[in-house]
Amino acid sequence: MTDGTGTAAEVAALRDEVAGLSHRLAVMEDVNAIRDLQYAYGYFIDKCLYDEAVDLFADDGEVVFLGGRYKGKAGAARLYCGRFRERFANGKNGPMYGQLLDHPQLQGIVHVDDDRRHAKGRFRSVMQAGRHELIGNPRQWFEGGIYENEYVRDGDVWKLKLLYYRAFWHGEFNKGWAYTPPSYVDNASVTYPEDPQGPDELVDEPFQLWPVTTTVPFHYVHPVTGRPIETDASGSAPGR
Repeated sequence: MTDGTGTAAEVAALRDEVAGLSHRLAVMEDVNAIRDLQYAYGYFIDKCLYDEAVDLFADDGEVVFLGGRYKGKAGAARLYCGRFRERFANGKNGPMYGQLLDHPQLQGIVHVDDDRRHAKGRFRSVMQAGRHELIGNPRQWFEGGIYENEYVRDGDVWKLKLLYYRAFWHGEFNKGWAYTPPSYVDNASVTYPEDPQGPDELVDEPFQLWPVTTTVPFHYVHPVTGRPIETDASGSAPGR
């Protein structure tokens, strides 16, 4: 039996092919939307637009940062609109004169689940930051770190489900990162509400900066072999 343009089997095959191509196109649109979301995050925190950064998160989103887990938008707000805003913007939403906080979002690798409701992404940031001498206490420094994030689609809008950031190296511009002690930045040690800007819980993976060179686990398999990418703790101590 035919419909005038080919056999029923041929028509069914064409429909399947169109459906497959439509799905692939939709996934690529999702990937682009997620990259835009992550890039927007970088631009917002560059300029201390912390209200806007928090609005990128799902209602049940989380942030893992410096040994602490901040749950929900309330937790994210304590970190961004509390700790960061107080430290980098004198308590206001927006950039402070003389403060430099560039957060480029680089090397994005994004994978969207087949259901197109969830996704994961790995990005790198190489931050350039400083305080101009005209505002006192002049400083200039660099920092490098990795994001391993999760995203969720809410209706037609992608949002951050988990922002996991691990700083790996930090260095003053004048002297460089080769002289920064591994324990230069303190891990979170007190939770909310004892610390009004603290995390909801502590994460049992305290980090140290370079020369410690442990690897944030990859959310994806090897793109050629298809095998999981093995990581170990060989960079966590001298001689290992």
